[in-house]
Amino acid sequence: MKKPFYHYITITIVLLYLLVPLLGTFLYSFATSWHKTILPEGLTFKWYLDLFGDVRFLSSLGRSLIMSLGSTIITLVIMVPAIFSIVLYAPKLEKLIQSLIVMTYAMPGIILAVGLIRAYTNSGISMVVVTMGAYFVGILPYMYQGTRNSLRNIHAESLMEAAEMLGASRLIAFLKVIIPNIMSGILVSALLSFSILFGEFVLVNLLVGGSFETVQVYLYQKLNQSGHIASAIVVCYFVLICILSAIMVKVTRTKKETV
Repeated sequence: MKKPFYHYITITIVLLYLLVPLLGTFLYSFATSWHKTILPEGLTFKWYLDLFGDVRFLSSLGRSLIMSLGSTIITLVIMVPAIFSIVLYAPKLEKLIQSLIVMTYAMPGIILAVGLIRAYTNSGISMVVVTMGAYFVGILPYMYQGTRNSLRNIHAESLMEAAEMLGASRLIAFLKVIIPNIMSGILVSALLSFSILFGEFVLVNLLVGGSFETVQVYLYQKLNQSGHIASAIVVCYFVLICILSAIMVKVTRTKKETV
């Protein structure tokens, strides 16, 4: 069935809306200057050379990766077994758990940051650890929903019963049967969570700020100094997420073919 012409118009408008700002940022990150013309007046790699030659940027990028990736991995290790146990062995608690997890949306970042500062400033606990704890709570909805949907799709209860009938313990069945079958959902949830944490600014700026400079804080400072370098940072972030997405897709396809 041939699609109506206005479908293509709608898709084109949406694509332009999404891609034009990104294309403009990409061009500006290479522009020598861009003030009075439609296209940049010249192109240069200077901004990228300055960016990757700055030790502050490389250090802040490493800190952001450690915090974002670390929080995502910790959440995976804790929440996947917990969600599995709730879905299979305590389904009556699902509505309560869902309500508690959705409540994380009700707390604005700035209010959460102020509350954490008041609660932990004199506790002796590093604010970096507090920030990672806040990250853990912040990505719970994405991790919970993605893992729960994957478990529902594969009929995890039937798989567990079959594995146990064949002599596998619950732990072995979970690790060798359930995890491989929900790996695609776990990877998608992890990528989404990592992307959100890597771009988060309010919490990390208020809780750790300049004492533990991350790439988000570095980007905010560069916005007031050089729009070209700030654009280069955004492009690097986009490329990083694209690379991770490609790796996730490749791993997911390999897992599906193996299973």
